[in-house]
Amino acid sequence: MSVAICRVYAVIAALYFLLSVCGCATTNTVKFAPEVPAMHSVAEFSDDERVIDIEDPWETFNLNMYKFNYNFDRYFFLPVVSGYEFITPTLVQKGVSNFFANVGEIRTFYNSVFQLKGKKVLITFGRFATNTTIGIGGLFDPATRFGMEAQSEDFGQTLGHWGVDSGPYLVVPVLGPNTLRSAGGFAVDVGIRYVIVGTIDPFQNVKNGYIILGGISALEAVDMRHKQKFRYYESGYPFEYYMFRFLSNKKSELLLMK
Repeated sequence: MSVAICRVYAVIAALYFLLSVCGCATTNTVKFAPEVPAMHSVAEFSDDERVIDIEDPWETFNLNMYKFNYNFDRYFFLPVVSGYEFITPTLVQKGVSNFFANVGEIRTFYNSVFQLKGKKVLITFGRFATNTTIGIGGLFDPATRFGMEAQSEDFGQTLGHWGVDSGPYLVVPVLGPNTLRSAGGFAVDVGIRYVIVGTIDPFQNVKNGYIILGGISALEAVDMRHKQKFRYYESGYPFEYYMFRFLSNKKSELLLMK
């Protein structure tokens, strides 16, 4: 194999890794609009100690990552998503979202098993089996019409279920607001996913199978961002970083209550 081809594969592999990581995430990223006056004042939440009493020892790093994520979102991700939405019919967009949601049932299933949540295990298995068969590989979602509502579990929630503390607030590059626990849980879910894909090896007999798999992961990343309508600095709150830090912490708490 020539040096040029090796370099091409290296670039594709790097892009595949970045976009597949984005595709596994469920983080809100947002558009910068600093020229718009804030619709709310600091006084509305400055007296609430819960907003400021959140462990953030890496605040400088987190602030820099918050800005980096805004730039990544504004100059790369959102233009790609806009192009996808422009050229892809709404029905196809819905089918793509359904397909990746069906793949995500696997993550919910094994984490429900880890947490000994029998009801969620049965519902998730039922959803996956129904949508994979009747729903034509997950392109449609008949399971919801049959009364099997979508569940959501990840390894970060599994850690919290078994008493692991959320840890400090952490803004992850590209992925956005997290806690140390949720970021670690995400890394475990990504690892499990690649073990499963590597074991199944769906494109083992297909030429350039890794390129196809990379394309699928890129499409998943775009679909995830397409479903997130929130944009940076459109909340109308000053010091939005701190508000998001508070909301991220509250979201972590609420997920553990399910």
